[in-house]
This record gives sequence, structure tokens and C-alpha cells, in this order.
Amino acid sequence: MCEVAVVTTGFFDGVHLGHRQVLETLVSSARERGEEAIVVTFWPHPRTVLQQDARDFRLLTSLEEKRQLLLSAGVDRVEVLPFTRAFAALTAREYLQLLQERFGASLVVMGYDNRIGRDRKTCGQLLEEGCSAAPRILLPDTKTPVSVSEEAVSSTRIRKALEAGDVVSAQAMLGYRYGLYGVVVAGNRLGRTLGFPTANMQLYEPLKLIPANGVYAVEVEVLGSTWKGMCNIGTRPTVGGTSRTIETHILDFDEDIYGLPLQLRFLRRIRDERKFPSLDALKWQLELDSELCRR
Repeated sequence: MCEVAVVTTGFFDGVHLGHRQVLETLVSSARERGEEAIVVTFWPHPRTVLQQDARDFRLLTSLEEKRQLLLSAGVDRVEVLPFTRAFAALTAREYLQLLQERFGASLVVMGYDNRIGRDRKTCGQLLEEGCSAAPRILLPDTKTPVSVSEEAVSSTRIRKALEAGDVVSAQAMLGYRYGLYGVVVAGNRLGRTLGFPTANMQLYEPLKLIPANGVYAVEVEVLGSTWKGMCNIGTRPTVGGTSRTIETHILDFDEDIYGLPLQLRFLRRIRDERKFPSLDALKWQLELDSELCRR
């Protein structure tokens, strides 16, 4: 048997404000009991294993992003279980016993709408049934969901906001600015000829959700410093582009960063991507966009 611990479990995509309500209860309960606060999550996402709309599904956080966000919430340890079809076949009671046997769970904190096991049991159902052979179940102190604009915060709602380019609403629900992480790769260098050199990003996590096409004001973290930037997501229709790219012009910056890691944090969407009649018209618009981003 492991040392005893207070445990919560789930995928926690985005580690948003709703998740943080559960994490606060987890950490405070663990401190009161003098036990470790453990998050047991899994990877990959169940939809990719069970093939539920997996082709179109995208993640808010990579595994490493999720781990860092969970630890920053005060959790002592993050454990990752491989999500397989055999894992998905466990009942709720079997899964609770696994948490007890493998991680020493004396108490399991569950969100108001969290469901576990192949029988999809909620916290309320498990409390009604009782289970002497499994750890005790605890709901967060506040049993109502966290809401923004009178709607419950959820990973699905955040994905929809980002797919519409509404990074401001996404930030309100996440509790932090949505980001993309990747490496700078070579592009066609057209931006440099227009006076707006760009860093072309290749994401570390290929399933990471990319916000809707358009121009965004962003913060850019590179070479250990943070800069203001202007990011274009789209196909570059003015020059006949077809593939989707993520290109960022970093304001007041002129360093060679090919092959280096880059992080973007989205502040607001400036405009839609559109096709311009000429490169001169595009350059004129980029000058306006860059001033908006600078402000």
C-alpha cells in the first residue's frame, strides 16, 4: 500500500476555472489531513482511443502544459495513466479501487459533473451506492459549476470560443491567456520583403487547437524575453497560399531564431484573414495591424 493521499482524477484539458474549483478542494483537503495531493490523469485523450470524432478533435493543452498548470495550482504530484481500451473497460468501482491500491487514495475529490468508469457514474451516484472497499468520495465545497457570462465553464465551450477566434472569452474561462508552443521553421520569407519578417511556427503538439484564421495581437516569448507581436493564422490568400500556417511578426525584434522554441499568448483578435488586391495593399494593412498590436 502506498502512503495515503487525497486524489482527484480526470483529463483536465485546459485546466480551466471549473477544474481549479476541484483542485482547490483537493489541495485544501490534503493539507487538512496531512496527506499528499495527487492528480491522476491519463493520456492520450479518450476520444482518440475510442474513435469518437477523433479526426476533428483538438486539445487545449499538451501533456506537459497540463502537468505544469496542475502543479502551479498547488498539487503535490501528477500521475499519468495510459488510456487504453482495457483501461476504458473498468467500472467506476474498479477504478476507485485502483486509485486506492496504486496511489493510496483515502479520499477522492470529484467535480459536480465528473463521470468515471465505463458505467459513467457521477459523484452523486457513487455516494448513494456507498462503497466500503473504495475510498471516500468528496464534492468541492461549492457544488455549483463555475460560470462565465452566465454559462458553465467547460473545455467544450472554450474550444468553441477559440474556433470562433474569441480568445478574450477563452481567457476568461481558462483564467490565463491561451497559448501555442512550437519551434521556428523556415517559411517563404515574403514577410521580410514587405518589411514585416515573420517567425513561422511548427507546433510541438500536433493535436493542439489552433484559433480561427485571422490576425491577432499576441505576446511572444523567445530567447528568455517577452515581446509584443502580430500573429497571422491562415492560408495567406493574397499570395495564393493553400496550407494553414502560424506566422508571427515580433515587434522591435531582429534576431535569427530559426530552430528555436517559441511561445505565443493570445491577447485579442484584430481582424479576419482576407485576400488583398495587391502586395502594396497588404503592406498598408499590416502597418495598421502592427500599430493596433503595439497599443
